Amino acid sequence: MTDKNIQLAIQVVPLERNGNVYEQIDAAIEVIQQSGVEYMITPMETVMQGPYEKLQVVAREAQEALVDAGCNEFLVNIKMHIRTDRDVTMEEKRLDR
Repeated sequence: MTDKNIQLAIQVVPLERNGNVYEQIDAAIEVIQQSGVEYMITPMETVMQGPYEKLQVVAREAQEALVDAGCNEFLVNIKMHIRTDRDVTMEEKRLDR
């Protein structure tokens, strides 16, 4: 797709109420934290920055972590900001820069 860094925001929403929903979400976040990509956790989603292919893998592994944590049904919302001519950075979007 592109060799530039992109941003991918992922939100996972468990739909079942068996087990601890926050523990299931935390399992997905832990995958992101262990991935080595730059990320920012917000109240509604986690934003990652890095190469397109790497972020696709991390997003899939985060979903698999939900299943491993006992979640059988969930929603996944993904947003991506992609440029082909230069990197997308978190710094450029910060209001306090």
